[in-house]
Amino acid sequence: MSEQAPEGVGVPDGYERLWTPHRMAYIKGEGKPTGEDTDIEGCPFCEIPKLDDVDGLIVARGPGMYAVMNKFPYNAGHLMVVPFRHVPDYTDLDADEIAEMGRFTQEAMRVIREVMGAHGFNIGMNQGQIAGAGIAGHLHQHIVPRWGGDANFMPIIGHTKTLPQMLTDTRSELAAAWERH
Repeated sequence: MSEQAPEGVGVPDGYERLWTPHRMAYIKGEGKPTGEDTDIEGCPFCEIPKLDDVDGLIVARGPGMYAVMNKFPYNAGHLMVVPFRHVPDYTDLDADEIAEMGRFTQEAMRVIREVMGAHGFNIGMNQGQIAGAGIAGHLHQHIVPRWGGDANFMPIIGHTKTLPQMLTDTRSELAAAWERH
């Protein structure tokens, strides 16, 4: 006789669950832009710079770009470089913005290495919803630090991703290091 799961719980599959109900708003798209190029109303990347740096999780600001912690990080220290201008595509940036994005990316790598000892990085941007951009209407580049063994037993065996530090603490350390450079 097989064991029955309680109604609404699902079929047992051997995976442990780490419940993160706060992500449901992101998944459902509540308050999230539709991804249309012109959808500026409520765009989080347009709203974040209106906040102070601590509340907005902003690490650094430049004339045309800012570096911000990702609220839904792939790894500890996951930053994004975002233009202040609401543009959907890398080809929409002017020469100064492209140069500044490059400088911010380099500085983010230096700072993350200094503060967190990253061994490597995944850097990139998803252009358009079909390519996986969660907020396709506002360009942003991901800078994800990596360490040897960061794909350890937790995600492989435990099916859980661990983040060793609160976002606000990581932001404070990265912002302080950025200012020193």
